[in-house]
Amino acid sequence: MRTAYSVETVRAAERELMARLPEGALMQRAAAGLAAACADVLGRVYGSRVVLLVGSGDNGGDALYAGARLARRGAGVRAVLLTPGRAHAGGLAALRRAGGSVVSEAGGAVGLVEQADLVVDGIVGIGGKGGLRESAVPLAEAARRGRGVVVAVDLPSGVDADTGEVRGVAVRADVTVTFGAYKPGLLIDPAREYAGVVRFVGIGLETVGARAPEVEALQHADVARLLPVPGAESDKYRRGVVGVAAGSARYPGAAVLAVGGALRGGAGAVRYVGPAGGAVLARYPETLVSERGPARAGRVQAWVVGPGAGDDATTVGEVLAADVPVLIDADGLRLAEVGAVRGRGLRGVPTLMTPHAGEAAALLGVEREEVESGRLAAVRELAARYEAAVLLKGSTTVVAEAGGRGAVRVNPTGTPWLATAGSGDVLSGLGGSLMAAGLSAVDAGSVAAYLHGLAGRFAAEGAPVAAEDVAGRVAEAWRSVVGARG
Repeated sequence: MRTAYSVETVRAAERELMARLPEGALMQRAAAGLAAACADVLGRVYGSRVVLLVGSGDNGGDALYAGARLARRGAGVRAVLLTPGRAHAGGLAALRRAGGSVVSEAGGAVGLVEQADLVVDGIVGIGGKGGLRESAVPLAEAARRGRGVVVAVDLPSGVDADTGEVRGVAVRADVTVTFGAYKPGLLIDPAREYAGVVRFVGIGLETVGARAPEVEALQHADVARLLPVPGAESDKYRRGVVGVAAGSARYPGAAVLAVGGALRGGAGAVRYVGPAGGAVLARYPETLVSERGPARAGRVQAWVVGPGAGDDATTVGEVLAADVPVLIDADGLRLAEVGAVRGRGLRGVPTLMTPHAGEAAALLGVEREEVESGRLAAVRELAARYEAAVLLKGSTTVVAEAGGRGAVRVNPTGTPWLATAGSGDVLSGLGGSLMAAGLSAVDAGSVAAYLHGLAGRFAAEGAPVAAEDVAGRVAEAWRSVVGARG
């Protein structure tokens, strides 16, 4: 499990560690790791041109000390001091002793950044809020259009470490070297897009692991432990039956895709209820089709409701009245009453909502852009308002516990090619099947997103895909995860 911690938590752990170490030792550890990462990026340090963008905080000190190490190895290192009177004195002295030099912002700094082989972003630390101040913007823009690799110290300057928001101009890094603990902004868009490849450097913050993370991301081994595995005594009913109430005369394909996802999600059988039974049976003859409505369809361990449902509020209401876990997607989100969903949560019946940003915005009564720029806040607010687990789809898919409590799960898999019609229907069926097989709402959503993302990568291989292609590669994704477990 990859975990990320708030700025407050990281700083508390740093203070505890610094109290036990000689003065400056923690910064030297960070600078050593940063210098090593920069050397790896450069390949050949001797003779390379390095420009440090140095602010007034500890990030600036890290950059200066790392620059001194590179200068001692023969790099030509120049530091641009954005606040000359507040630069880290010890780091500045070390850089000068090693042969590095200082230039002013007005002294051709933009040209130096454009021509550098490596630009180190030490402008703002993890406590920065809002975008870059005006004087730093030309340097950030020069770094972006320049020839060199941009390495950010701990976090790209101008992004929010706690939320992943970007409220103005920010540095776009090719590599981010983060120290001691991951920060939420490194794992969540839009900030994640600015971070590039994230390289973790341990500096001894072991105590941070005893604190509650803000964000966590499953890895292969975590998913492998959660996947349902049938035993020798299992039959199709013991493995779980998932009901799919989806599709309409206008959108029969949504039913087919949701059933396709459900059949590949670990449950032993899939019951389908809705007007697209013929289309479903033509594609998946193993499906148990009923025309009697959700309440009379037969025993299920979980329901999926909403994909392609149109305006069928009656079916959505019947499903929400069931005393089994329910996944609500697409039209079902619009048709589900807040009180009905909250009532399920207060009774302890698991519910998972799976909106995309536009649907989440409509449910929250805000603009789509607000959801996309503040995914953590949006998913927590929805989970609290509906007392349901929420999977917010998007460039970063995030999953929150009912009520918005605890760490938010961030999905690390996927590909932009998954932004295609019907892909979400496959994800819904997959998640509902995992709930029927016994996973909690949050685990089912997290595992479904992980497998769906892997399947999308396998299906795409750099080219456009259709939703059915994604469904067809779920088994391969499942095998890749189980194989990693060994």
